[in-house]
Amino acid sequence: MSDPTSRALRLLSLLQTHRFWTGPELSARLRVSERTLRRDVDRLRELGYRVAANPGIAGGYQLESGATLPPLLLDDDEAVAIAVGLRTAAVQGVGDGEHTSLSALAKIEQVLPRNLRRRVRALQDHTIPAVRSEERVAADVLAQLALACRDHERLRFRYTARSGEETSRHIEPHSLVPRERRWYLVAWDVGRDDWRTFRVDRLSGLQPTGVRVAPRELPAEDAAEFVLAAHSPTSSNYQAIARMQASMALVREYFGVWAQNATEGPDGTVDWPLAARSVPELLMALLWIPSDMGWELISDDPAVHEALRTFAERATAALGPDRAVTPPPAAGRS
Repeated sequence: MSDPTSRALRLLSLLQTHRFWTGPELSARLRVSERTLRRDVDRLRELGYRVAANPGIAGGYQLESGATLPPLLLDDDEAVAIAVGLRTAAVQGVGDGEHTSLSALAKIEQVLPRNLRRRVRALQDHTIPAVRSEERVAADVLAQLALACRDHERLRFRYTARSGEETSRHIEPHSLVPRERRWYLVAWDVGRDDWRTFRVDRLSGLQPTGVRVAPRELPAEDAAEFVLAAHSPTSSNYQAIARMQASMALVREYFGVWAQNATEGPDGTVDWPLAARSVPELLMALLWIPSDMGWELISDDPAVHEALRTFAERATAALGPDRAVTPPPAAGRS
């Protein structure tokens, strides 16, 4: 084995399989002199591997842990096992490491040979997890989307909306976000000239275009906030409108992505639709409104009116008799 690179990789593979090797054993395995072996060990050290050398008759070489993670060398079985584990973690949302699992999966999927890809898919398809997500998402699709997000590559796909309508989309991917056991793609929709979120399980016919673009600035603190604002709550039992005395520009500047559904109201006002699973959750949104911005709550639900009145009374009582507060311009309107 005369090629230094091949020899170094073979040496690394041997060091990873046993805790300790003597110098003569490694020289015999690699069919090199001990002097050449020492040079190969130095090459591994330059790459970041900590190879300890013990001198003497009983001496030898040993791979030690280091302060940073050097490149790993995996055999076929190890690569398949890791890929399957990462697929399960990413698709099933194991723990809080979905993003980390997906990032690692994308890197491994990118370099796996075709025969190993088939083994990974077969094992994944015939392994039934104890906990499933509501909608199954192909790990291949997640990996492909993750790479497109990383490379800022435009994609085309078919998308089925909640109504059942299917459309063709041309997008610039930004981020993948896991939420409530589902995956969402945050992307700039080229055809609609606006930001959108897409449920990954509703994508089909994913096609890379090979076109790379400059990244766009997301109109939110991060992609997770954007998805939360776009899809929270997924089902609501209570609705209301906060009609604020402000311009649309001011409302959008203050509330950011959370005001994406706000509309221009009459007489220089902005209507901000609120929806929540419970009345207290709905009223929490009112605390966001700045103190210098007048507002009124418009709702047909008596429970919302009563909750707001009760809250105002409790807040006033909590301040004490000498610290009465002025209620908002209108507590509610039918």
